[in-house]
Amino acid sequence: MFRWDIVGQYLFSGLFISAAWTTLWIAVISQTCGVIIGLFLALMRMSRYPWLSLPARAYIWLFRGSPLLVQLLLLYFGFPEVFPGLVPYITIYSAALIAFSFNEGAYMAEIIRAGITSVDPGQMEAAKSLGMRYALAMRRVILPQAARVIVPPLGNEFNNMLKTTSLASVIGLFELTYTAQVYGSQSFSYFELLVVATFYYLILTTLWGYIQSYIERRLDPNRLTGSELKAQKSWTQRMMGFGTRGDRLVGPRELR
Repeated sequence: MFRWDIVGQYLFSGLFISAAWTTLWIAVISQTCGVIIGLFLALMRMSRYPWLSLPARAYIWLFRGSPLLVQLLLLYFGFPEVFPGLVPYITIYSAALIAFSFNEGAYMAEIIRAGITSVDPGQMEAAKSLGMRYALAMRRVILPQAARVIVPPLGNEFNNMLKTTSLASVIGLFELTYTAQVYGSQSFSYFELLVVATFYYLILTTLWGYIQSYIERRLDPNRLTGSELKAQKSWTQRMMGFGTRGDRLVGPRELR
């Protein structure tokens, strides 16, 4: 029988708040590292030099073609056996961060490459005609324009990363899922504590949804400033064709 009292007992406990914090910082660091890795991979993948493009293609093929769970297990259990000198460095946290970052880098490489290729090639030619080198033109001209294409899928990737951290439970990392499993087994209340974990996942992804929407609005070139919004017609005029201001021109004093 489902027990709501257990849900209430653990819902705002320090145990799950700490687990949610662990989930959050692992996701943030992994996503940040994944974006950096993906940026370099995307530039390498687009290079005309095979010694740069081929390693990037191989990396993307490997990490996109194999399950993240397998990569995590190989890193945590397999690498210390093959390379015993790595044992002090392959901890639960480092294994999770490395596996998540490297895997995310492969996906971000394709997302960033798609964003860069969406920019008109004439932009790069115009930047070079002004004397900009490739790196400067990419940083000052191409990437700012590509960001509008990159940010929406990047936001979805981070949303997914918040939930992907649950895979670290297989190596004993006390994030939300493993916390629910361990303490649920002690009190035979798996379902109740998994509901608590789900509550925190929903809170994290919902908050990120608002942040992502704000970032996308800031990057929207068609967004209106405050003064422009005041100069717009009222919503009744836009929706029904009439309103309190009528169709006359509005002077600057009336917009204050």
